[in-house]
Amino acid sequence: MNERSLQGFGGLGSAAALPADSQRVLRNTYWLLALSMVPTVLGAWVGVATGLSRAMSPGISLIVFLVGAFGLMYGIEKTKNTAAGVPMLLAFTFFMGLMLARMLSFVLGFKNGTGLVMTAFGGTAGVFFAMASLASVIKRDLTNMGKFLFVGVIVLLIVGVVNVFVQSSALMMTLSVLAILIFSAFLLFDLKRVIDGGETNYISATLAIYLDVYNIFQNLLALLGIFGGERD
Repeated sequence: MNERSLQGFGGLGSAAALPADSQRVLRNTYWLLALSMVPTVLGAWVGVATGLSRAMSPGISLIVFLVGAFGLMYGIEKTKNTAAGVPMLLAFTFFMGLMLARMLSFVLGFKNGTGLVMTAFGGTAGVFFAMASLASVIKRDLTNMGKFLFVGVIVLLIVGVVNVFVQSSALMMTLSVLAILIFSAFLLFDLKRVIDGGETNYISATLAIYLDVYNIFQNLLALLGIFGGERD
């Protein structure tokens, strides 16, 4: 499983054109999304420094991820209208940072690992700004697109679980490319929902957009590691 003013980003569109409620939700979502990056980075740093994620087998890591992620997302939905909603979301993003540590450790093991991480970050930021700009100008209702994207995510999840045990590099690369495309489209869909007033809770909106951004970054990082990693 987000609102910040589009006008504040210049090229992302005019916030003044949005209804007042949508402006507020969008503004709050963007601020909370930015804040959520802090525990994500902290969690990733703890995971890399302690080697916690690398100490777990792929199977155990998968179980921990599924139980932790879905448990925390359930907690977020239960508390999204209370004062506990934001702390719950930040706890979730810290956990997701921990789970990202295995991939980061792999990429940072390359001679150019730091550069690859920064490239993945820049690429993810580029996709985000492109989708935000697109969401601000598209007039078409994208509601039906969500159903197809959800099916795509379920297929990715199932095949990804299978690949944990198969360990196919070719399948991993294919999944990463498809994941980037699907979650980029999901990012457009989720941003458009906020702009159109389809999502009125900024915590839920932040969760959805955070997951889109997280998956784009993770899969872009995986591809860069596979194709651009340089051994000493």
